[in-house]
Amino acid sequence: MRSWERVIPATDLEVHAAAGYGKPLGLGTHPAALLIDLNYRFLGRRPEPILRSVALWPKSSGERGWTAVAHVRRLLSLSRAADIPVIYTTGQGDRPRGPQFLKSRQHGEAPPQADDLAIVAEIAPAPGDLVLAKPGPSAFFGTALLAHLIQRGIDTLLVAGCTTSGCVRATVVDAASYGFRVSVVEECVFDRFEISHHVALFDLNAKYADVMSLAEVERYLENLSREVSEPHAQGGCRAVR
Repeated sequence: MRSWERVIPATDLEVHAAAGYGKPLGLGTHPAALLIDLNYRFLGRRPEPILRSVALWPKSSGERGWTAVAHVRRLLSLSRAADIPVIYTTGQGDRPRGPQFLKSRQHGEAPPQADDLAIVAEIAPAPGDLVLAKPGPSAFFGTALLAHLIQRGIDTLLVAGCTTSGCVRATVVDAASYGFRVSVVEECVFDRFEISHHVALFDLNAKYADVMSLAEVERYLENLSREVSEPHAQGGCRAVR
């Protein structure tokens, strides 16, 4: 059973099956890991129960966010072992505040800090990783992400981060619109609202991406590395990106 089947109405699941949604797309041969908004603003400074966490840091996702960080560390380790590009996004601290900011509380009991938009230390970028500051929900909107992916010959994105129903969803929809294959790594995405998390996963898997477990992504990267190394062992000249 998929995680979202616990919350999606049975009638919707029947329509989903009858209409033929959710067929696996499969992934390409030149992936990049895309880590969305894993900063202190969206995680808080430490794991806290969700209601306490949002009292301190209104945009945080509480303990479930920090649980996902441990899985993201594994995804990073796998990505670096496979020698694929790693790309981070975070927010723009100096962007104009449009209507979106009126939808929720911006400040909590904990005072703002200068590094609120920094990637949390547990999964901090390494030298050579790309870090993009984005002005909107999608990692593609107002950034050089698309140009970077084209220049590197990327055809597949392994997506982690937050929130599943917000910036992750917006990014995945745009990625699919541009023709990329997308894996949403289930243990590595999270949301402050559990219902939004499950519904977003259901919808993304139905139409735009393959929602995959971290174990499935690990097998994919291992197979990819094996396919790249075999031509070299046989005297081939396949390029490694």
